[in-house]
Amino acid sequence: MQTADGADRPRLARHVRLRFDPARGRHVLLTPEAVTVLNGTGAAVLELCDGQRTRTEIVAALRGRYDSVDDDEVRLFLDRLTARRCLEAGRG
Repeated sequence: MQTADGADRPRLARHVRLRFDPARGRHVLLTPEAVTVLNGTGAAVLELCDGQRTRTEIVAALRGRYDSVDDDEVRLFLDRLTARRCLEAGRG
């Protein structure tokens, strides 16, 4: 799996949508092939993936919201979604 550095600015790929599903009462990640049900933390991470914030800034924003944030877990989550082509990682 290719990993990105903290300067990448992840954003949802064009074919991916983050939506709240009222039937499930949770956020979902919609792709042409699948629907991924997210927990609250996963949705919070993806809401910050706007192509403007770097990975480092995303982790910092999460630290402002939550008591405990594991940088490695956030980066691994972003790496996995990038590998699945749900995220695109651009440069500023």
